[in-house]
Amino acid sequence: MKLKALSLAIAATLTVSTANAADFGQKVEQLAKTQSLPLFGIKSPLDKSSSVQAPATAKGCGLITVANGLKCSVVSEKATLGANIDMMALWPNDTKPTHIIACNEQDNTKVGVQRIRLSDGFVENIIASGLASCDPVETTPWGTVIIGEENGKDGRMFEILNPLTTTGVTVTGAGVATTTSAPAKVRHLPALGQLSFEGISVLPNGVTLYQDENRPGKGNGGGGYFKFIPTKLWAGGGPITNLNNSPLASGRVFGLRLGRNSDNTDFGLGNHAGRGVWVEVTDGKFGASSTTPSVDRNNLRDAAHALLLTTGYRPEDQDIDPAARKSGKVRICGTNTGQDAPATDSNGDNNFGTAFCITDGTIAGSGVIKTATQTVDGVNYIVNTGAGTTIPEYQTLVENFLDFGMPDNVAFQPGTGNILIQEDGDGASYTPKRNNDIWDCLDDGADKDHLADACVKVATLNDLNAETTGGLFDATGKQYYVSIQHNITGHGVIVKITGWQ
Repeated sequence: MKLKALSLAIAATLTVSTANAADFGQKVEQLAKTQSLPLFGIKSPLDKSSSVQAPATAKGCGLITVANGLKCSVVSEKATLGANIDMMALWPNDTKPTHIIACNEQDNTKVGVQRIRLSDGFVENIIASGLASCDPVETTPWGTVIIGEENGKDGRMFEILNPLTTTGVTVTGAGVATTTSAPAKVRHLPALGQLSFEGISVLPNGVTLYQDENRPGKGNGGGGYFKFIPTKLWAGGGPITNLNNSPLASGRVFGLRLGRNSDNTDFGLGNHAGRGVWVEVTDGKFGASSTTPSVDRNNLRDAAHALLLTTGYRPEDQDIDPAARKSGKVRICGTNTGQDAPATDSNGDNNFGTAFCITDGTIAGSGVIKTATQTVDGVNYIVNTGAGTTIPEYQTLVENFLDFGMPDNVAFQPGTGNILIQEDGDGASYTPKRNNDIWDCLDDGADKDHLADACVKVATLNDLNAETTGGLFDATGKQYYVSIQHNITGHGVIVKITGWQ
């Protein structure tokens, strides 16, 4: 009965008369709004972004407006909460979480990683200092937390054991010489290399996908997309008790290069979508010629340029598609922010950013290594294209448009498969001004294209200089945690949005 009613509503909405022939795309957008309850689980979405500046006295949920049917509550806004709380993870899991583990994106003199108790918002410091712009946070299948730095080509990744009992750790040194005050509890992960870490996805077997938050400029192509394959894949079991047993302790790094035509040689700037290969980042010279440049996992940004890898305009966050993971397949979706300064700005280029998805065969296949040497113009590349290896594929999910400014964080909603996307845009420079929003997008369906079927606005900030970040759902898909970063209060604010039907 409900399906019949929905079909009738769709038919009625899409009926076009010659007397009133509106734009068909607008009709589809209107349909998404009128059917917001069955499609998005909300009573009605927001019609537009906020354009006002919250007063200096604003705090908590006063910093954000949510769609009709949704509710906001404060998780924590303690004065001790880091001023720039970025990405977050639920601990010990998303089924019965007791804490949030969060990165604080400030300089190395400030707190880097904190734990926030969900019951009362109490805050404690895990890594007290030494991290530069801590950004991504992920839990692992073996019961640890990994965090990364958004610090240009020098960004590092670390692994934390027992995050509820690890307190006040300091990080010193740089590169491979990095050390911590508690190496048995917090350890640098040099095997994954260095870049400006943003999105990180850890598959059930320990294979880890990540990307470089780098914009193009002066000849460089932007940020690359990478895959780490552990020397020893994770086969399951209880949490590890020693960081020496982490699958991330050793392994090999590969970068994405699109283009498989002509024996995998049809690559270049024109290949910005489609299937490709994984090219290994070997430490040392990658070609036979004495003039061939060296590559080094400790500078994956330069390696991406030297190995002619595929790059994006500031790749940011990414999240694992839970439906694909459940079926044993690999699919992650993420964002390229672009640069959304409007054309009225003297430096505006109207590159509003995109969301994308990368598939990589099966989870089991993602960890297979069978490399071969590929020679192009006298240069030898090591590509992972042997029997049983995977074929990566990149496709756009949401195209760039003005109202979708610099998409940043993404989160799949359990139970629906919808994808929430947060903006980190330059709306304050617009005329009229517009605040950053959170979009709720339907995933691609059975239609012929690869694009999201519809997107609606489910939240907007009331602070022109702030952004939402770190968005993530619990296992029910009914509780969505969000950090309001760079907000007017001067300290961190984490809220929870509920009310999805």
